[in-house]
Amino acid sequence: MPRIQAESNAAQRALTQRRILDAFGELLFTRGLPGLTMTDVARQAGIGRTAVYNYYADLEELLIGYALDETGRFLIELKEELAALTNPVDRLAVYVRAQVEDLSRRHLPPGPAMRAVLSPSSFAKLGDHVGELNAVLRDILRTCMDEGYIPRADLEELAQLVLGSLAASADRGRKEGAQDSDPATPADHTEATVRFIQRGVGARFDEIGRPVRS
Repeated sequence: MPRIQAESNAAQRALTQRRILDAFGELLFTRGLPGLTMTDVARQAGIGRTAVYNYYADLEELLIGYALDETGRFLIELKEELAALTNPVDRLAVYVRAQVEDLSRRHLPPGPAMRAVLSPSSFAKLGDHVGELNAVLRDILRTCMDEGYIPRADLEELAQLVLGSLAASADRGRKEGAQDSDPATPADHTEATVRFIQRGVGARFDEIGRPVRS
């Protein structure tokens, strides 16, 4: 009986923590970070303010917890999807598509804003996760070059080119969405970004759209 009770308590704690993180994410999306308080999060989650403090000491700790949770889940899903593919150009498409869709809906403040509100140690924790995500991109690009699908180039410069294009694409997608554009536009925008980046790094395709070696 004690073991079952412990499992139940753990499940309840996990559920409460999930409610807190989901509530925080919803508030980031609807209101933004400035002026947000732990009381607001507790009210949105439907729990007492003291309960929120049982999981996160302050808003900074909650923000970094939310950021790590979002990035961690994204990484797991991305790696699972990438594992099903062998062609590195197709894997680049999956990476770009996932990033554009995630960046377009993500509730997190941009990097400079995060740096302004987080302590150096907390920002470094987030940087570790972002670094892992960027490492996935570098590995894809390296394999593309090694297998002859794109020309040899400086790996870091190429990765920064892709990341810059992704950030610009996400910003453009948010502006289009704010103007109540055609519902098909976001998907078309994403696929156009995928092909733009693939061609930008030097990928080539046959007449039916399959990647070919240079």
